[in-house]
Amino acid sequence: MSIGAPPDLVYLDANATTRTDPRVVEAMLPYFTSYFGNPSSKYALGGHAALAVKRARAQLAELIGAAQPHELIFTSGGTESINSAILSALEAAPRRREIITTAVEHPAVLALCAWLEKNKGIRVHVIPVDRQGRLDILAYREALSDRVAIVSMMWANNETGVINPIADLAELAKEVGALFHTDAVQAVGKCPIALQATAIDMLSLSGHKLHGPKGIGALYVRNGLRFRPQIKGGQQERGRRAGTENVTGIVGLGMAAELAGRAMADEDIRVRGLRDRLEREILARVADCVAVGARADRLPNTSNIAFSFIDSEAIVTLLDRAGIAVSMGSACSTGSFEPSHVLQAMQVPDDAVRGGIRFSLSRDNTDADIDRALDIVPGVVAKLRAISPFNPKDTPKERAQAAPGHAHG
Repeated sequence: MSIGAPPDLVYLDANATTRTDPRVVEAMLPYFTSYFGNPSSKYALGGHAALAVKRARAQLAELIGAAQPHELIFTSGGTESINSAILSALEAAPRRREIITTAVEHPAVLALCAWLEKNKGIRVHVIPVDRQGRLDILAYREALSDRVAIVSMMWANNETGVINPIADLAELAKEVGALFHTDAVQAVGKCPIALQATAIDMLSLSGHKLHGPKGIGALYVRNGLRFRPQIKGGQQERGRRAGTENVTGIVGLGMAAELAGRAMADEDIRVRGLRDRLEREILARVADCVAVGARADRLPNTSNIAFSFIDSEAIVTLLDRAGIAVSMGSACSTGSFEPSHVLQAMQVPDDAVRGGIRFSLSRDNTDADIDRALDIVPGVVAKLRAISPFNPKDTPKERAQAAPGHAHG
């Protein structure tokens, strides 16, 4: 796959970010130079920019099935959109002092909720999941009440790809008058979304997850909803988000949305096939590993495999040296290696919870990428297990796989 430097890199970390599609870059370029006007300006140059923003809003509205393009507010990305949704809901209903979320949300949700709980006295209900990452619906029903200002639950998990029944969850929130927000950063462009037919009040998304540029995202706010802007100043975005619009980024997001809509059905089949082959062959070739959430409904591009007896940080490092880019199912924080909160919530066994690796594909990936990954991953795992103090199964087979040259790096 030719995606830039290094030219032979096999990139399997699309849930972290995606390559900006060349057609997106082409659409953006004129708005850096030829049509550089401020869209709030009243002369023709500003008018060109304003029309481009309007067109992009319509392109994005079509992708997510919004009733009206003006339901979309352009932001700097997913984190701003998420924060704006939750904080606005609390301001709009000051007598409601509770939030409901899940144990497997992105830090953009969980960190904000923890801050609100500590500093603002907001009660946060954290709903658990089962071993497949599926939400405990009974616990959710019990947490719902007329004290809840907002429910924030992700459409699809960024580490495992597990999809929540978002439309049903939103209907339950509606019964108690709570607003419902979904972090759909990983879902938009990968699975069909038709917001107009749901009770979802707000939805967050980010351009760089669907082959658009970084630094641009959007927040869907259902028509008629009371929204309290978190960035105050001018009257841009219908008074809901102040600041001169990022016209080039908005144009790029609009084009990325259009391209995603065109390709989604075909790429669902093709990318799912690549993901399934990668997952199936790794499980067949490597002992003591498990595909996390594999029995749940998942995004077509995501596989999280937890390898027993080794740390994911070491796997990522050796795969990187071999030209394979993947992500940890865990994070390094202040020098200490901590297991992924998602894998912990899903009760992945202790011997594997530190060995979670996320393989996430995009439309850029090919059969050759999967072949190369399958050539390299088993040897890397064997090499690490052969030197791991946690491995009780240092078998002759593993020692042979770990022999010099087998791991390709």
